[in-house]
Parts: sequence; structure tokens; C-alpha cells
Amino acid sequence: MESALLAVVVLASLAALADGIDPKHAIEIYSLHVDCKVTSRFAHTVITSKIVNRANASSEVTFEVELPKTAFISNFSMSIDGKVYPGIIKEKASAQKQYDTAVSHGQSAGLVKITGRKLEQFQVSVSVAAGSRVTFELTHEELLKRRLGKYELLLKVRPKQLVQHFQIDVHIFEPQGIRFLETNSTFLTNELTEALTKVQDETKAHILFKPTVDQQKISPELGETLLNGDFLVRYDVRRDATAGDIQIVNGYFVHYFAPREMPVFPKNVVFVIDRSGSMAGRKIEQTRDALLKILQDLRAEDHFSFITFNSKVAEWRSSLLEATAENVARAAAFVQTLIASGGTDIQQALLAAVDALRRAEALPERSVSMIILLTDGQPTSGETDVEVIQEDIQKAISGKYALFCLGFGFDVSYKFLEKMALSNGGIARRIYENADAALQLQGFYQEVATPILTKIEMQYPENAIEGLTKTNFKLFFEGSEIVVSGKISNELDLLPVEIKAQSHTSDLTLKEEANVKEKEQVFQNQSYIFGNFIERLWAYLTIQQLLEKSISAQDDQQKALEARALELSLRYGFVTPLTSLLVTKPAEQPQAELANKPTEADNEKPSTLLVGASVRKLSSRPFGKIYEDDLDAYRLRSGSLPSRWRSPLHSGSNKKLHSPVFRLLEQTTPQLPANAYPQLLLQLPGQNEIICVNTDGQAQSSVDLLSDPEQGISVTGNLGDKTNHFVQFRITYVTPPVQIHVSTDAVVVHRNHETTRLPWTKSAASTVQGLRISIEKERSLTMSLSDTVTVKIAFVKPPGGFLGLYFLDTNHFSDNVSGVLGQLYSKARLENKRSVNQRDDERLLSVSGSEHRVTRQYKKDYRLESASDPVSCWSLDITS
Repeated sequence: MESALLAVVVLASLAALADGIDPKHAIEIYSLHVDCKVTSRFAHTVITSKIVNRANASSEVTFEVELPKTAFISNFSMSIDGKVYPGIIKEKASAQKQYDTAVSHGQSAGLVKITGRKLEQFQVSVSVAAGSRVTFELTHEELLKRRLGKYELLLKVRPKQLVQHFQIDVHIFEPQGIRFLETNSTFLTNELTEALTKVQDETKAHILFKPTVDQQKISPELGETLLNGDFLVRYDVRRDATAGDIQIVNGYFVHYFAPREMPVFPKNVVFVIDRSGSMAGRKIEQTRDALLKILQDLRAEDHFSFITFNSKVAEWRSSLLEATAENVARAAAFVQTLIASGGTDIQQALLAAVDALRRAEALPERSVSMIILLTDGQPTSGETDVEVIQEDIQKAISGKYALFCLGFGFDVSYKFLEKMALSNGGIARRIYENADAALQLQGFYQEVATPILTKIEMQYPENAIEGLTKTNFKLFFEGSEIVVSGKISNELDLLPVEIKAQSHTSDLTLKEEANVKEKEQVFQNQSYIFGNFIERLWAYLTIQQLLEKSISAQDDQQKALEARALELSLRYGFVTPLTSLLVTKPAEQPQAELANKPTEADNEKPSTLLVGASVRKLSSRPFGKIYEDDLDAYRLRSGSLPSRWRSPLHSGSNKKLHSPVFRLLEQTTPQLPANAYPQLLLQLPGQNEIICVNTDGQAQSSVDLLSDPEQGISVTGNLGDKTNHFVQFRITYVTPPVQIHVSTDAVVVHRNHETTRLPWTKSAASTVQGLRISIEKERSLTMSLSDTVTVKIAFVKPPGGFLGLYFLDTNHFSDNVSGVLGQLYSKARLENKRSVNQRDDERLLSVSGSEHRVTRQYKKDYRLESASDPVSCWSLDITS
């Protein structure tokens, strides 16, 4: 089931603290209204927040809304003292160009960032004068997906303060009839329950949540709010017609098909389980727990087997076994023996799974065969070229089986798994490394455990319908739903539909006719229904399917699909991965912010990135030109958006920043391309602000970058003699006693008087007493150890080769970390404030008691999948 999620947070800036005013009282949300209209599964949500600045000075207000990853923002505006500043949706490159012009002197960027499994967060900031009011309004739209027999609308409620006028309105209209409806919440008390009302008839429901200020309080004595959690609405609809339900508005139709009470196909499933070294510990334990539960859910008529792999592939049995109690018990005993070590040979494991299905005997004549792959990494053994793997697996499967790819954690290449799954009739899903990872695995299996139809074809009159969305489906699972939409191009009295499919017992042909005039009348005189919702639903669904199809398409076809998706995104005003929302603001403020929609491939582990690049010249290349090889070195293929990155800066240390390796990059060089600047980006503790520092271009014999005696790790680096690039790093571990020398030539591992040389020209992986060392061919080196900071080094090939350094899991740094970078992770106190006479683009940054004047700079963040995304940061002037 798909969720519609939101949270509204308004944060006062540190400017209020500088004035000695409690931010809780300086910025007041006096009205917050969430209006959600769900019409035939299509949700249209408007969030309106009204704020007043009660301080004696201007304060910066940040408006944040959490919304579903599957939703498209369709409108945003803000009104300051009655003047409206609208957001404009434009093609991404055009919006970027306009944004670059608006912020040529360095301004902030508003981004949509991923914040969880189903969430992404929209954020925009504006300076509000003393006594002034601002109203924010954001609209987003999405089609709710049916999963496991229900739709779910989940509203993330988090205002962070008491709100005088707080209201959530949810209107639901389902012409098929509402079969059941329930509400729930993680924060409802007896008092708050009294603020909840629900009215329902056969086809309509209205849920109103309107707590008073007293009802919102944790206690009468405390001015803190209870509203912090999830507000859920779950429902399903009635289904009578065997061929589904057709709805028509203004010449556009939508057809919902979800048959029920049909026999389930027997499954032939091969579980392909990664047991490489990176799965060691909690991951392999959670995988074992999930598989033990999944084994119990197998039906007696199912057949199954396991293939496990690291650098070698192991087949549990030579053939698929029937899911008898005895075989399930044997499999459970085998699962409990799984241990993790070695590399990752994904290609041979999948080919072995295909071969197992091909060789299988005595399978039910009418059955569904599928492969479920679970991996937490990228291929490092055998074939490592992901394009070759994708091509070989597609050729081997040849449309006979469905491939589902589960990416465990954040070190996988999600794009690789997604393309491979979509090319073979399946889907990809990320499994998050949380306490409930085993439940996530079980939940996914439950979604695909009950196939009831296969080879589904939805047929409509060819000469009367145009713009049809997808009409052919490989599999249909119980509890889900097929949705088809299109435009009626000719005058029709009746719209016929014919569905052909195969069930477990027979071939099916289902027919239905919809009376166009009667269907049109259903939605007339519905006061809270937005009239063109089916047309917008059609556009939404078409864009999603075009983007999904482009993932596995060839280059020319991919461009055509994206061009069509872009045209629809602009016509209907949707923020999609191809468009951006450009927000303009008053002339005296930072004048623009840009919202881009991330994809699941962007939702990876956050990092800190130090890169080396030349300020004086770009490796003798033409000045100002950005080269793709350079950008690739900076992009984390498991990269994240900057504003969701959390740096563990805290208070307590008296260390000072004092290395000549860093300097403030002067604003007198704005004409330099952003990729020319080496940069370290750090986020202030508990703030959205980011600080940036840069190398000063002086060649160093050796730079002590980081040392943490409690973690048992140290990192030093060397700049090249003629460039500002880092060309060597040395990473030393105490336990196990290993030293790794990294250069642009090779990676050399020293241990116990033994030396191993690993070239960049091939992928490799090894584990030394728990320390995992992994090379991705001509891309990157990763060193990870349980409960320790992970070190990752990006590689750019010679000539002009250089290295980039970044850290993951930085919360593991101790209080005693030191060095040029280490001191930034120590418990040094950083305070960001603005003096009365300073401009909006200036601040005073207090570091361990020493004040530094900082200015707002405009940078490009190369941790992103696309280096065109801008970042606003406060440039810290660090001198020797």
C-alpha cells in the first residue's frame, strides 16, 4: 500500500538567538491546515501554514514538508505581508540556468531531499521582518497503490510547537463504495481522541482532526506539543464487477482491476542470497531470521531452492524441492548455517538460479517461476561490468521468469538492481538497515507470495482511445491492483473493455461495458472533488510509467521516453526527476531557491567529502570545462542530498583549527567553475546550515588529516608537486594491524610484513580480521570495519589523475579525534550567529571560543548523482 505522508516544521534561525529571544516564541505558527482530498485513489493534498514573527528583528523561517516519494509537487507559493511569491515549474536545465543567474553571488538552495523509506522533504527558507506574517502553501498529488488489500494515507504530523488553529481534513470519495475504513495514530491520547471525528456513508468519508491548544499539550504545565508522529487512514473499496470498475470524467477514463477469490498459482522460487563479507554480522542474522519466517509461509504446492554466493556460488540442492514439512525443516537447518565472507559474484549466482529453474522437473504445469535476489553490495568477483551482467541475465531469463532484486542497505548500486529487475518482469526494492530489516524482507515476500493471474492483457477499442497507459502485465498478485487510463478520442455511448489472462485453473476472458454518460454523471455536483482529477491521474501514471520504462531502454529510446515525460510534466505542472521548482523571493533576500525531485538511487548513505582539484588550472585542460571523469570521481554512486546529511559536531573540545592546508576561497573569483574548488562540506549540529573549507593550493610532503586513538585509525595525505590534487593517502589501522597506501597507480596493503598490490584496473575484495577492503574497478576504494568509521576514496584515472577522500558513519568518531579533518569532528563548539549590523550573507562562527567571520558561498556538491545541484554554505576562513 502506498502512503501519503507529510510533516510540517517551521524552524526559527539562529538570528533570534542572537537577539536574546527564545525561538519558540519568536516564530509562531498560528494556523496549520492540511486538506487532503482522495478521489478514486488519487490524493490531492494542500498544506497551508501561516506564521508570524513576534521578534523585534528579522528572523529566517524554514518551511519543511514531508511528502511521499511517489508524490509529485504540483504547486507552491508563499505570501509575505499579502504579496504572493509563486513557485514556477520548469525543465530542470532551464530552471538551473535561471537559478544560477539569480544566485551568481552565492545564495541558498532549497532542495527536496529523501528522509526515510517513503519520505522526501521539501524545504524553503525566507527572512521574515519583525511583526510580519508569511503564508506557505504546498500542493502535491499521487495515486495511492493498493498493497496487501488496502490503501494507506499516512500523515506525518510534527509542528514542533502548539498551534492555535490546527486542522487535518481528509475527504474520501470512492464510487465503488468503501468496504472498510479505519484511522490510527502513534500519538493519540484520550484528550486528542475527542478532537477526532469520522463521518462515513456508502461512498464518502470525512475525517476531521481539530485539537484545541489545551488538547495539544503534553501537560497543562508544559507548553510542549503532543503532535509528533503518524496519523493513518486505511481503507479498501467494494468490488463486484469481475472485469473491474471504469470511471470517466471530461473524456478521460480510468479502469481499476483487482479480481478477488481466485485460486493462487503454485510458485517455483529460487532465493539467491549474498553471503559476502559485507553481509557479516547483523545483516546475515536478519537475513536468516527473515528466511526462516518465509519458509513457514511457503504453500505445500510451492517448489523452492537456495543459491548462496560470495566469490563462489553454492547451490543448496541440485533441483527445486517441493515445500513439504520435511523439506522446509531441512531448509531451515541450512539457513541457520549461513555465514558471510569473501567477494560478490552476482552474475554467476543469477545464472545458476536461471539454470536451476530451467533444469527443474515435476513442476506444476500451471505455475509461476521467480528469482528473488538479496544483495548488499556491487559485483566484485567474476564479471564486474554491470551492463554486461544486465545483458547476460536478460538473455538467460528470456522472459520466462520474473526477477525481483532486493538491495540491502546503502552500498548497493540501486540503479543496477532496478534496471535488471525491470528488464525481467520484476521490481527492485531497498531493504533499510534498521531493527526491522527482517520484517521488511518478509513484507516484500508477502506482496509476491500469492500470484493469481499471469499474462494479463487489457484491451480497449483501438479507434476510440488514445494515450493508453500500460495494458500488458506479466503477473498480478492478490491484494494489489491494476490501473489503466486513457483518453476517449471519439464519441462513444459505451466503452467496452476485454481482459485476457491465465489463472491457475484456466484461461480467462472477462468483458465489461461502461455507459459513458452514466459514468460522467457520477462525479457531477461533488463539491469537494477537483474536477479534472482523472486527466491528472492519467498524466501522473503516464509520467511514472515513461520514467520506469526509460530505465531499461536503449539510449535513443530512453531520450524519446524522457522527452515525452518532460512534456507532460511541464504541461500538468508536476515536479518530477525531469523538472524543478524555482521559488522566487523578495529582492532584498536570497532571490531564488530550487527544488529537485530525488530518486531512490539518490537515497544512499550520507558522507563527508574531501576532494582535491586544482584552483590554478584544471590539469592543463581548457579552463572552465567540466569533464565527466572528474565528476564521476566525486559522485557517490550511493550518494545523498546535502541537507539530509548529519555531521557529528558537538561541543566540548578546546582544539583550534590551524592548518595551512585550508584557506577561505575569496569571493573575488566567482568566475571560476565550481568543480575547480576542492572542498570539505560540514553541517552544523542540529542546523540546516553547511560550512565549507578549501585547500590553499600549497604542496605538502605529508598532511595529518585525521587520527582517532579510540577508533584505532589514522589518515594522512599528500598533495601533488605541481597541482592542488591529493595524489596519495595512507590509512593505518591498529586492530587489525594494517596499513593501506593509496595512490593514483595502485592500492598497496601492508600486513604482518606481507605486501599485496591491488591495481585500479580490476575490482577486488578481501576481508582481514573483519576489515573489509573493496575496490570498484577504476572507481573507488572502500575500507570498512564494524563499529568504526568507513573510509572511501574516489579515483580519477591519469593523466591528471587524483584522489578524493570521504567518510561514512562519522558518528563513530570519539571525543579525541584530531588532525586537520579530525578536529572538525571533535566536540568543538560551533556557534553560528549574526551581529546586528551584519548582512544576511554574513555570520560570525564561533569555534572553540574563537570567532571567525564567514560569508555565504555558492558551491556544487559532488556527493550528488548530478553535480549540477547547488549548495549554499558558509565559507570558513582558516589560517595558520
